[in-house]
Amino acid sequence: METSVILAAAAQAAEIDTGDTAWLLAATALVLLMTPGLALFYGGMVRTKSVLNMLMMSFVSIALVTVVWLAAGYSLAFGEDSGGGLIGDLEHAGMAGLGPDSVQGTVPTLLFATFQLTFAIITAALISGAIADRAKFGAWLVFVPLWALLVYVPVAHWVWGPGGWILDKLGALDFAGGLPVEITSGASGLALALVLGPRLGFKKDAMRPHNLPMVMLGAGLLWFGWFGFNAGSALGANGLAAAAFLNTLAAGCTGLLGWLFVEQRRDGHPTTLGAASGAVAGLVAITPSCGSVSLLGALVIGLAAGVVCSYAVGWKFRLGYDDSLDVVGVHLVGGVIGTLLIGVFAAAEMTGGTEGLLYGGGLTQLGKQLVAVVAVGTYAFAVTYGIGKLIDKTLGFRADEEQEHTGLDLTVHAESAYDHGVLGHGAPVSASVSASSQKVTSQA
Repeated sequence: METSVILAAAAQAAEIDTGDTAWLLAATALVLLMTPGLALFYGGMVRTKSVLNMLMMSFVSIALVTVVWLAAGYSLAFGEDSGGGLIGDLEHAGMAGLGPDSVQGTVPTLLFATFQLTFAIITAALISGAIADRAKFGAWLVFVPLWALLVYVPVAHWVWGPGGWILDKLGALDFAGGLPVEITSGASGLALALVLGPRLGFKKDAMRPHNLPMVMLGAGLLWFGWFGFNAGSALGANGLAAAAFLNTLAAGCTGLLGWLFVEQRRDGHPTTLGAASGAVAGLVAITPSCGSVSLLGALVIGLAAGVVCSYAVGWKFRLGYDDSLDVVGVHLVGGVIGTLLIGVFAAAEMTGGTEGLLYGGGLTQLGKQLVAVVAVGTYAFAVTYGIGKLIDKTLGFRADEEQEHTGLDLTVHAESAYDHGVLGHGAPVSASVSASSQKVTSQA
């Protein structure tokens, strides 16, 4: 009996490919790094009085989503379908039955689950950019786990889970998360922005980024981590991963150039914020399509996102919704562009057969992509709006006016990101200078 169990475990373990596993371990670490990168990106974009709060909203999402994912999220997203392609089962709740020898494809199931967890983490963190400067931190702690279970997990099952209706029934393509990550975060950000209302001084006061070097550093870390995000989604060290890697680089570059081109023509100045935002827009758009399009397609998709998103970020001023850090303008719009253009640029050598309009595939795939975009966007917006309203009616989601005016760093966290009047061990500058002068005088 014991011998048969050992042999069975050995046979199962032999299915694990060490090269694929090593690459996915690295990719998982890269994707996790994206959330601290996002924290810096967002932190640099807000004013000095809310920097730490912005960082905290990203970092606490790591802890909250991890607990939810391990408890039930992974099983509901990637467990066997419970019917209708809408949600998985709870067979692996608490990661039950998933030991070190459990295999998903050619990698350990526990590694696959962890890789997918990092996607869920950054998706939740992305939403915080839409409500920067004005959300109660306690309300955010309640919102994140509810949102992860009610929005991200079902959509992940639809797109990637066994029997998911978008994957198996509709046949829409999404390689690395245009639907579960980009469109859900963008639509959810819009919903929360409407629930909370605009910041004090919106459309009146200057709300410029306080630290552009921090923004650029955050964008660089995001770009670095995005290679794990997209190329890691091949789930192996193979040619598809290499193609997705190159497509990711190419789209980020053309997104950056497209945004700067618009800025130069429209404003007369290419900016560092524009460069960072354009790169992110290109990376957002290539996320769903990096495993489905050729290099030409990636270049065009990135460029389209850079150009369109550079205009989309201004829609909030005309339409009156305060999407603080342009989650809607970049992630929702960029995600829609990248997901839809699969129906135009999908290449058979990448997809294994499916072709887009440009390659003779007709309008069929484009129609499927459109249905998926509308369904996911509508679902994410509606459920998020409901969650936000519920929290707002019970706990209150918006910080009070005094907290918002003073800044959430001091009023919520009792800390300040920058204390320019302190040197050394906390002594005021004047006291430090005076003490130094006295010491020199006594020595003389």
